[in-house]
Amino acid sequence: MGCTRREFVGLSAMAAALGLGACANLREQQPESSDAEQPQQPQVDLNEFEKLKLDEGAWKYDSTNDVYYQLGLVYCKTPVATAYQSLAIFVPGAYFSVTAKGDTYTCTVNPDAKVGSFTPATAPVLMPINSGNLSPQASPTAYSYNGLDAYLKAGFVYVYAGFRGRSSGYESGSKDVYPGGAPWPVVDLKAAVRYLRYNASKLPFAPDRIFTFGFGAGGGVSALLGSAGDAEQYGTYLDKIGAATHDAEGNNLSDATFGSASWCPILSYDTADAAYEWNMGQYASEDTRADGTWTKLLSNDLAAAYASFVNGCDLRDSDDQALTLDETSGEVYADGTYYSYLLTELEDAAKAFFSGTAFPYTYTPQRLTTASFPGDPNLQSTGSGTTEVDAVTDDQATAEAAADAAAGASGSASSGDAASAPDAASSNNATAAGATPGTKVQSVVYGSAEEYVAALNGDSRWLTYNQSRGTVRISSVGDFVTHLKKPTKKVCAFDATDRSSYSNQLFGINDASSLHYSQQISELLAANQDTYATGSGWDAAYVTDWSGDLVRKDSLDNDMATRVKMFNPLFYLSGAYDGYGKATVAPHWRINSGLFQTDTSLCSEANLALALSHYDGVKDVAFTPVWGQGHVLAERTGTAQDNLIAWVEECCQ
Repeated sequence: MGCTRREFVGLSAMAAALGLGACANLREQQPESSDAEQPQQPQVDLNEFEKLKLDEGAWKYDSTNDVYYQLGLVYCKTPVATAYQSLAIFVPGAYFSVTAKGDTYTCTVNPDAKVGSFTPATAPVLMPINSGNLSPQASPTAYSYNGLDAYLKAGFVYVYAGFRGRSSGYESGSKDVYPGGAPWPVVDLKAAVRYLRYNASKLPFAPDRIFTFGFGAGGGVSALLGSAGDAEQYGTYLDKIGAATHDAEGNNLSDATFGSASWCPILSYDTADAAYEWNMGQYASEDTRADGTWTKLLSNDLAAAYASFVNGCDLRDSDDQALTLDETSGEVYADGTYYSYLLTELEDAAKAFFSGTAFPYTYTPQRLTTASFPGDPNLQSTGSGTTEVDAVTDDQATAEAAADAAAGASGSASSGDAASAPDAASSNNATAAGATPGTKVQSVVYGSAEEYVAALNGDSRWLTYNQSRGTVRISSVGDFVTHLKKPTKKVCAFDATDRSSYSNQLFGINDASSLHYSQQISELLAANQDTYATGSGWDAAYVTDWSGDLVRKDSLDNDMATRVKMFNPLFYLSGAYDGYGKATVAPHWRINSGLFQTDTSLCSEANLALALSHYDGVKDVAFTPVWGQGHVLAERTGTAQDNLIAWVEECCQ
């Protein structure tokens, strides 16, 4: 009996639910048959990954807080950067039966223990991705309980895994360059997941309950780990570093996860520039979007290209209605069911803001550069035994456009610390837009909802709030962007014309540390170069700059197009891509976005949520755009940490 593509995905997800160890590689499974002899599992060396075996007698103990921990556990056989390709494990003390040996402890799992609502057989693992711009994340070299309290008391096992970042680098004491950039951060974390499952019998956790969480580009990596479980494209990369493929009994090991949480994730680099121009750029007329510039012409073409992408992506709403964009005069494709969907998301977020906000309300513009998830007391230090190769500064990561709206508001202004504002994110790295940590910034106090609405509207009435009915109406996406989400990045926001962005580094290759990677931009440049030449600032070398970079291959002989696909969750979630249905997708998702952020468009996050909502086997998708917050750990209520813990507990019920 044949099956549709979606039915195939459902069957794969069902197989995944039956046992990760047995279904790690779905493409190798054979259907059961009573009429034919079953093929034997290929013979494997049961001792192949012996060096990855966890030493049960090497645990350290924090007696004050009842925590057992191990640091510096290398999670692959042939690491090229051990400072990054290693992890630390933190375990609630009650989960172990212990024998002391001097200052170390031999720990075995106590099956009768209970911490919070979990036992050693049901406890989840939480893995933070602590890099908002994909700088490398070093494995902790020292122990600190600071920040771990809430996670461990909830009964979680907390695993802080290092990984290589967006650039290549040198291992300490070596002259050899190790590869970095896409897809290596994901490869390393997949290896860490397999390491945990390889040692599952020695650890008090449920092997099928591994969660990842991250912010910014780290949130995008969390989304990749959730969408690309056991994806074939990663196989050669995992083999290169000696990631475990089977346990000591010969069972296949999966790198799939159970849940992915992210705040303001940056992802889908293949269409990120086009999404930025459609969502934001087309409503701007300054700098690189000024009339008469060639980049204004490119901006409009990218916006139109994004519409073409959406119309072929088979995105659907909760009623299974196809979401598409329609051509309009003036604005570029500012109509259609996809447009209406985004407008409704904006209105719902504004409605939630008004219903949950007590006035007077203080607004302080903020932008978080990277998160401060706990686990590494040396997080703020630099070096960590390695040096990045040819790192460049991303001069496009600038202030939130929301700051302009606040500065021009009619509310009473007062000075105060950004971190003390009622809507501040729960992180010590959250600072006012454009400000350095510890700087005093200007907050704006709105005495009433009416005053807030009047300040947002200014001279034009684009937002209306009916307090008695609790309804909000926004006239258009363009009006929202013009007032609260003005683009702060230039045209080619991600694949910068001068290769200066973090994203260009992400797709660099060794000594060519920053490369162009967008096939979409390259095709537009080649097709429209005569038209672009009529605009100011055009350089004919742009055409060959892009096309030349796109043919570059990495150390495993994979081309740029392959690497970009591997770093795109939609490649595995949308029928518009060849990877659809060819990975094990996490069943639980949490995606939060600050609507006032300008680091990326709202589209990428919305597309991820839409694709997941119609992917068989995904049980729940919590997509929460947050009004009044920017590129931060955006939450409508409560703190990011408490809400994350509550979400994990709910997923495990």
